[in-house]
Amino acid sequence: MGTVFSFDVRDARTAAIESALCEAVAWLHHVDAVFSTYRPDSAVSRLARGALRLADCPAEVREVLALCERVGRTTDGWFSVTVGGSLDPTGLVKGWAVERAADLLRAAGAHHTCVNGGGDLQLSGEAAPGLPWRIGVAHPLRPDHLCTVVTGRDLAVATSGTAERGPHVLDPHTGAPATRLASLTVVGRSLTLTDAYATAAFAMGPDARDWLTALDDHEGFAVAPDGSTWHTRGFPGTVTTPRRADDRTATAS
Repeated sequence: MGTVFSFDVRDARTAAIESALCEAVAWLHHVDAVFSTYRPDSAVSRLARGALRLADCPAEVREVLALCERVGRTTDGWFSVTVGGSLDPTGLVKGWAVERAADLLRAAGAHHTCVNGGGDLQLSGEAAPGLPWRIGVAHPLRPDHLCTVVTGRDLAVATSGTAERGPHVLDPHTGAPATRLASLTVVGRSLTLTDAYATAAFAMGPDARDWLTALDDHEGFAVAPDGSTWHTRGFPGTVTTPRRADDRTATAS
């Protein structure tokens, strides 16, 4: 999927957790083989060019496309898998894959974990007994600085922006790159939806504030191109003067 995944497990090491970790890694490789738009032999690439019918795709392709359709309706069309004229469900599938990987660990008895897919995170439990997770969000305009730190338990955190990959998120209504925000971080419970909502909200630009405010169980924090910021009322983060990242926080970007 063109990015790096990592696992941070804070529970005691057991054979069941070790096995689940191997299963989670295998799952992510499987998702890459099925959904990667970088691989011409993936099911999604073959489906996009008409070399494979949807009915002949693995069941998870139909599941993901159904989820994408649902998110498209929820976002009034601001999330789309066909922006630019080709099939690309990666705005949802990475969060979906990470959430499934976290579920595998939880089922094996790992209740305090952070699964990170390219800066989008599914967090379970606590970082340490009595201590919540702290997630530093990279500042899109100031390298090596944080613009906010999200704090909490059992969270999903996803950020869309221009810092790492340039203006790669497209406005589905115009097909042009979305540039009215520098970054937009969404916090929820399920990374499947949180990741997709971050993509859609970034495309919305400043209008995302009202949309996120009306959305149940999700909060947002945005950095505008001029460096100004805004956040929804329930955003579970510390908003301070940008500071350098350190090793006390996991980092979302």
